[in-house]
Amino acid sequence: MPYDPNPAVVKPYIPANAQLPEMTIRALVMGVVLGMIFGASSLYLVLKVGLTVSASIPVAVIAITLFGVFKKMGGRESSILENSITQTAGSAGESLAFGLGVTMPAIMILGFDLEISRVMLVGVLGGLLGILMMIPMRRTMIVEQHRELKYPEGTACAEVLKAAATETSRAAAGEVREAGSSAARDAKRRAAIIFAGFGIGLLYKVANVSLKGWKDVANFEFGAPLKAGSAGAEVSPELVGVGYIIGPRIAFTMAAGGVLSYLMLIPMIKFFGELLTVPVSPGTMLIKDMSPDDIRDAYVLYIGAGAVAAGGLISLVRSLPSIWNGLKGGLAGMGKGKTAAAGTTSVTSPLRTDQDIPFKWVAIGCLAIIAIITFATPLHMNLLGALLILVFGFLFATVSSRLTGEVGSSSNPISGMAVATLLFTCLIFLALGWTGGQYYVTALSVGAIVCIAASNAGTTSQDLKTGFLVGSTPRLQQYAILCGAFASALILGPILLKLNDAGTVYVPAAQVAPGLVVDASKLVETDRLQGPQAEGDNKTYKVWRKPDTVGGPAGKYLVGDDGRLVYLVDPGINGKYDKRPDGTEVKKYDAPKAVLMSYIIKGILDQQLPWSLVLFGVMISVVLELAGIQALAFSVGVYLPLVSTLPIAVGGAVRWLADRRNNGLPQYAKLNAEERTAAGDRSSGTLLASGYIAGGALAGIVIAITAGVMTNFDSMMAKWAEGANPFVSGPNADLLSLIPYAVIILLLYWVAREKAAAPN
Repeated sequence: MPYDPNPAVVKPYIPANAQLPEMTIRALVMGVVLGMIFGASSLYLVLKVGLTVSASIPVAVIAITLFGVFKKMGGRESSILENSITQTAGSAGESLAFGLGVTMPAIMILGFDLEISRVMLVGVLGGLLGILMMIPMRRTMIVEQHRELKYPEGTACAEVLKAAATETSRAAAGEVREAGSSAARDAKRRAAIIFAGFGIGLLYKVANVSLKGWKDVANFEFGAPLKAGSAGAEVSPELVGVGYIIGPRIAFTMAAGGVLSYLMLIPMIKFFGELLTVPVSPGTMLIKDMSPDDIRDAYVLYIGAGAVAAGGLISLVRSLPSIWNGLKGGLAGMGKGKTAAAGTTSVTSPLRTDQDIPFKWVAIGCLAIIAIITFATPLHMNLLGALLILVFGFLFATVSSRLTGEVGSSSNPISGMAVATLLFTCLIFLALGWTGGQYYVTALSVGAIVCIAASNAGTTSQDLKTGFLVGSTPRLQQYAILCGAFASALILGPILLKLNDAGTVYVPAAQVAPGLVVDASKLVETDRLQGPQAEGDNKTYKVWRKPDTVGGPAGKYLVGDDGRLVYLVDPGINGKYDKRPDGTEVKKYDAPKAVLMSYIIKGILDQQLPWSLVLFGVMISVVLELAGIQALAFSVGVYLPLVSTLPIAVGGAVRWLADRRNNGLPQYAKLNAEERTAAGDRSSGTLLASGYIAGGALAGIVIAITAGVMTNFDSMMAKWAEGANPFVSGPNADLLSLIPYAVIILLLYWVAREKAAAPN
């Protein structure tokens, strides 16, 4: 759509001349805190299944509820503009979590330590850069193209805020509504639903994981003729919630990828390889001796990585027309912002609803960020890397904003943009001969900052759309999301490291690399055991990073002074060993898209990938695209364990059943398909699912982090469960564990059923 200098007038809910409390201390603080909470839960999700869901509506509902509680305690009534500021600041955590979870764990997968300073720098700089780059494009994307770019999550969030507007806000808007009206009652009902979902998710996870009430994974392995095939599900509330929110199409597509892996590829490899008498590279064992998980780790992961890379790039190519239009519109908007007499990028604009942070401060901020990126030691960056960040950052921030406006945040191919950035960066480095370990980190830092910037640009656009419809002051919204992004970046780094440490297993080297000895005198780096295993061994060891698989797995080893390998350090993220030497089980995180990033770097800079397997995956995506099926969601399913994608499909099935039933109600009869989808996105089922996600994910984080200090309690509960609880150790434990799971599924469907509207 061409740049329109005279857009049709859109009347916001709160007029530009109205003066209501907006960026108050309480609104900003509440938004920042909620952003940290939902950012933490989103980080947990992206490490498990490689995706997140928008936090805008849950944050808005919680803010409305908490402000209502404050009023009952004698506090001042909140305005709709305060609620908008809280929602804006609170939404930053989710987009930051996605960018960090997709990229930063790859550093550790590549054999480097995940340093807190590096993670926090990448999060802060990428988050702030994405927001600043979006500010000059606000008028083009949000105002001039408001009819073309719908920003579905932002529009739905605006409807939630307007429905729950307080008496003062309604008066400012010129709206008359009785205090006991259906809209007021509906706002209270929505709040009760999301808090109930949070409580259910939290209690379910504690009873399941901490108290060992039932198995957390129900898995069934098949024999001949489908030998090595398996199907199962992680019976967790957060994955059901994710499936409900993303909807049946994407949820079923992801599960289909898992079915291909676990019911076709793995059994096929077992069938054809069982008679072989030598290992097939990159595997190191005979296929006949491999379990389904061994086959997945040795072969299917590379096929899945190739499929994900191809799917991401194809989705990016498909978006090229939008990329071009977005760039033209963004550049036109920047030009207008700098030359317009009214100064749409100036706080001197006569209209409150048309004030942005001045362009000069945006430019200064971007240049300062690039300077910090260039000279910050933890990033191992150089001037070329900083320039690549500037170019790709602007390109993909613009693209992300436009695609978010067209298809929403959930369908925005951010990971494809990160893949493209990493591919081009690695190819440039390869041409320059930069192939050492230091350039691994440099290339990944470029991709990480661009990924976070693009993700945050899309979220910022959604928030500004909400503010545009509600009547917020853009400048104050921009300050709020900058504060939210900065605070979330500070907390997500430590959480990422704690989750990794909680799942780290120190595997005795005699089990995996017997007889290997290195020259300890050449090793400089030292380290000690962390977590529960440190109680029995507090020695300091030298560190050796094994680059190949000759004689034992590649990875980080702790070495004694005599050069003998003592432990293989198996990380919590993308690690292979889920039991400590004492038999205690630990939770691992697959981090599918971070693994993909590590494969791209190793494959291009060091040519260390089994390209045949990767190309098999590429062909899967190509075949799907030729058949008219978007391959990215399917490819992620090929990579992930079926136990992670099947519960997402269960949530998608509940959404399909609920929508099918609700669409037959009178109030839905006059709506078109797009309006029905939007209504479903802000329905009671979506709110309960959001509560499931937040409660279950936060419980998972707390349980993982505290596992190291609650070792005795955990061991006691595990022993009790193994001996006396038929839901954990009995012959029917897998089936019995589905009973509490079925309860939360049925509850979700029951809440998602809307009541028929009364006839007019």
